[in-house]
Amino acid sequence: MKSINWLLLCGLSVLTLAACTATGSSEEFEVDEAIISGWKANHKDKGEVHSSSSEGETDSLPDLSDYLKMVEIPAMTYVRGNIQFSLDEYSMSETEVTQELYSEVMQGTAKGGKYPVYDVNWYEAALFCNAISKLVGLDTAYVYKSINADGELVNLSVNYAVKTVRLPTEMEWEVAARAGSQSTYYWGTAEASKYAYYAQSKGPVEVASYIPNAYGLYDMGGNVAEWVGDWYASLPTTSQVNYTGASSGTLKGIRGGGWSDKVTALASAERNKKDPMYRGQTVGFRVVYSKGI
Repeated sequence: MKSINWLLLCGLSVLTLAACTATGSSEEFEVDEAIISGWKANHKDKGEVHSSSSEGETDSLPDLSDYLKMVEIPAMTYVRGNIQFSLDEYSMSETEVTQELYSEVMQGTAKGGKYPVYDVNWYEAALFCNAISKLVGLDTAYVYKSINADGELVNLSVNYAVKTVRLPTEMEWEVAARAGSQSTYYWGTAEASKYAYYAQSKGPVEVASYIPNAYGLYDMGGNVAEWVGDWYASLPTTSQVNYTGASSGTLKGIRGGGWSDKVTALASAERNKKDPMYRGQTVGFRVVYSKGI
């Protein structure tokens, strides 16, 4: 990965996390409270949308290759139950965000290398998306007034109309996980243990250690479960275009199942939820690039 010139971030301050070694042990990815306090005191960004548009701009994928390998997901209409969900095209990170990448973008000290980052709450995942968006000259999706003492983003809104890196919507996640399959698991009737790391007791493994799905996405089931952008709620009963979830709620969606879960939690349609402040060793995230929906 290239080194980051932080002077180009126009005063961006980001939530710094210090991590312990991630070798599949039970050690945790911990928050450095002193650094966070200093960051809050000097935080100037407030999450405003920053325009990256310029004359002659194209719709091509921004250069994320120094940070993430992205997989293009075509526009499609997916039927879940009796409801149609139509999605525009987007790109999704080939793997879960690693501790190495999280540490680089957020100026932390993670030593977990290619292990997925975990012990990050939903707000911290959103801040990561804002930070990496700025690094590649994109707008930021997560707009907020301030950060309170608990680390919650105050007066948060999500701008889905801009070109940005963000958390996937729940439907974007499911469509990407299925990769065209309609079976319970994206690997169909193949042996689950060849595709997913689950029912374990020693923590996650390095990303991309198992067979990917048909789109080339790794660990869409198992390893760590993944935050999605939506507030958790009952799914709609009418057809939707680019559905982004409920307008408000108290819990955020989680998909994919983690390393300690039974195989049933890895089903492509399986839904889970947590308080957005939750941190756990079984929950991480991946990101999407969207041209705006």
